[in-house]
Amino acid sequence: MSKQILVVDDDLHIREVISFALEKAGMTVRQASDGREAVHSFREQAADLLVLDINMPEMDGLEVCRELRKTSNVPILFLSSRDDEIDRILGLEIGGDDYVTKPFSPRELVARINAILKRLQPTTAAPIVQSDDLIRGKLSISPQQHLAAWDQQTVHLTATEFGILMLLARHPNRVFNRDHIMQQAYDNNVYVSDRTIDSHIRHIRQKFVDVGCANIIDTVHGVGYKLAPC
Repeated sequence: MSKQILVVDDDLHIREVISFALEKAGMTVRQASDGREAVHSFREQAADLLVLDINMPEMDGLEVCRELRKTSNVPILFLSSRDDEIDRILGLEIGGDDYVTKPFSPRELVARINAILKRLQPTTAAPIVQSDDLIRGKLSISPQQHLAAWDQQTVHLTATEFGILMLLARHPNRVFNRDHIMQQAYDNNVYVSDRTIDSHIRHIRQKFVDVGCANIIDTVHGVGYKLAPC
C-alpha cells in the first residue's frame, strides 16, 4: 500500500518539488501551506509521515510537532532554511525523527524518508522476533506492534528512537559506536552528525526516566553506547 506523506511548507515551489519526488518514488502526497492547516489536515486524515518546515507563519513547525506529539507518534522530518545546531537539536528533542536543511537534494530527502518508514516495518527476517517480544529485565519490546514498555508501562518512542533501542536490546552486551548506530538507524547513503545520534539517545533516556527507569542506555566513554542493565 502506498505511504501517505503530508508535506507542510509555506513555499509552494518547495512543496511541489518534494511532492514530485515522493510521488515518483511511489508515495501518495498531501500538502499544507502552514502549521494550522497541517494540524487540521492530520486530524482529518492521518498520514504515515510528515515533512514539516520549521519556519512558517500562523504556527511554526516546532509548534506543530508539539501539538501532534500529544496524541501521535507519527514520524516527522523537519525542514529548515537555517543550519543552526540549536534548531536541529531542539527539533529532535521535541520528537522529530530527522532534520534536513535547505537547499536539499530531493533524492536525499526521499532516501531519508524511506529510511524512517523502513524502521516502522515489522522485522520478519529473524524468526526470534516474528511473534515473541524481546525481554530484557523490566524492558519489553514488541517489534510487530512497534511498542516498548518499562515495567509494563508503555514508552512512546519515535521511529528512529525505537530503531536505536531495538539495536541495543538485541545485543545487550555489545557496545555500539555512533557510526554503527548511524548505519542501522539510517540508510548508508544518509549522513547525520554525531550530535544527532546523541540527541536521540538523550531523548530515549528521558522517556524511560519518566516511567521510572533511572538509566536505559549506558555511555562507554570514548567508544559509544550499550543497553544498561535492566
